[in-house]
Amino acid sequence: MSIFTIARLTFREASRRKILLAGLLLGLAFLLVFGLGFHFILQEAELSMGPSGMLQLNEIYNFLLMAGMYVVNFLTVMMTVLTSVDTISGEIASGSIQTVAAKPVRRWEIVMGKWLGFAGMVALYLLLMGGGVMAFIYLRAGYMAPHAWQALLLMLLNMLILLSVSLLGGTRLSTLANGVLVFGLYGVAFIGGWIEQIGSALPNQAAGQTATNIGVITSLILPSEALWKRAAHELQSPLVSALGFSPFSYGSYPSNTMVVYAIIYLLVITTLVVVSFNNRDL
Repeated sequence: MSIFTIARLTFREASRRKILLAGLLLGLAFLLVFGLGFHFILQEAELSMGPSGMLQLNEIYNFLLMAGMYVVNFLTVMMTVLTSVDTISGEIASGSIQTVAAKPVRRWEIVMGKWLGFAGMVALYLLLMGGGVMAFIYLRAGYMAPHAWQALLLMLLNMLILLSVSLLGGTRLSTLANGVLVFGLYGVAFIGGWIEQIGSALPNQAAGQTATNIGVITSLILPSEALWKRAAHELQSPLVSALGFSPFSYGSYPSNTMVVYAIIYLLVITTLVVVSFNNRDL
């Protein structure tokens, strides 16, 4: 019961922060701009192609869907990290964590309550943003995103991993150092994924293999970019999959083994958060 009480309090505290309000307002602004842009682009495309261009129109729908979800992924990453980066480190620094820890509540309950509170917030934000993009495209064009729920679940798994990494850093580092750590790891995974993708297209096999190895290593350090690549693969159209190229999707994509690794990674990091907080002097 203590876990859910702390989760509810964490959710309420996060909802009162100006950063969440700013994120929601900017998210709604993004959906408005995306919706207007999609409408006018589609209006022009429909006039120029006519009924005979349905295949081309479907590819335009899918391209704009991928562009929208790419931004949604980035915005949700920022929201996940910025709202959770000081939840433990900030409370330790201010001494407010002692108020909760001094009560008959186990430390692991505090950690898991905070984790569940932020996880619920992130899930709702992702559903609002990603679901908003998909819903608008469906209502305006009648185009249903391929494997929408699989893609959203993969993106949510990515956010939960970043949340756990943020909480783990908060048990040992200051808020600023923790933010640098989480965004630094995310940046390493991001650039590693692009190096792998570019390297796979190089004619030199040795250089391509080296680039692929760099991408695999960075994915093992933090599987965030790998999960986005798999989510993008789920969303992309069959034609783009056959061609193997798109600015927002990839010819090669992580296997189910990487998804399983990401789940194990999440469980391990979340366990380390509990262990690290239990051993921390408050």
